Amino acid sequence: MADLSSLLQLGQQMQWRLSEIQSQLAQQTVTCSAGGGIVQATADGRGQIRAIKIAPQAASGDIEMLEDLVLAAVAEAQKRAAELYQAEVRKLASGLPFPFQLPL
Repeated sequence: MADLSSLLQLGQQMQWRLSEIQSQLAQQTVTCSAGGGIVQATADGRGQIRAIKIAPQAASGDIEMLEDLVLAAVAEAQKRAAELYQAEVRKLASGLPFPFQLPL
C-alpha cells in the first residue's frame, strides 16, 4: 500500500508543479515579427496573444498582405510559446523516477 501512497503523492506533486509552470509561463512573453518587422505579435508562454503591433506604413498598403503578415506573426508567436511550454514540461518529466508521459 505504501507504493500506491507514494504514487498518489507523486501525482499530486506533479499536478502542483504543472500548475506552477503554467503560472510562470503566463508571466513570460515571446514576440515574433513578419514582413521584416512590419507586424509583431506578442504571446504569453501559454500561447495567448497579448499584443499586435502594425507599422503605420502597412495600413496604406495591400490589406490582404497585411492580414497574411498578422497571421504569420501570430502563428509563429504561438508556436514559440508552445515550444517554451514543452521545454518546461520536459524538464519536469526528466525528474520522474520512472517513464511517465505528461500532457504536452
